[in-house]
Amino acid sequence: MFGTLYSATLVQEAPEGFIAQAPYRLALVTLEDGSMITAQLTDVDGEIEIGDKVEMVTRKLTTDGERGMIVYGYKFRPVIK
Repeated sequence: MFGTLYSATLVQEAPEGFIAQAPYRLALVTLEDGSMITAQLTDVDGEIEIGDKVEMVTRKLTTDGERGMIVYGYKFRPVIK
C-alpha cells in the first residue's frame, strides 16, 4: 500500500507502551484512496518532506509479556527508488 506524507513529527516524550521506542517519527499519511492514517515512520535516512511518497511495511512494534511475544504491525517508509 502506498501513500503520500501529509504531516510528520518527532515524538520525544512517548506515551506509556511506546517509551522504549522514543524518539520515533509519527506521521499522517494520505492513502491512494484518499483516506488518512496515522502511523510510525521507519527506515528514514536523512530528511523526509511533506508530499514524499511512502509505502507500508510490516515491522516489530513491541515485545509483550514474560514470554516475550513479539507484536508486529504496519509502519511506513519512504519509497525506495
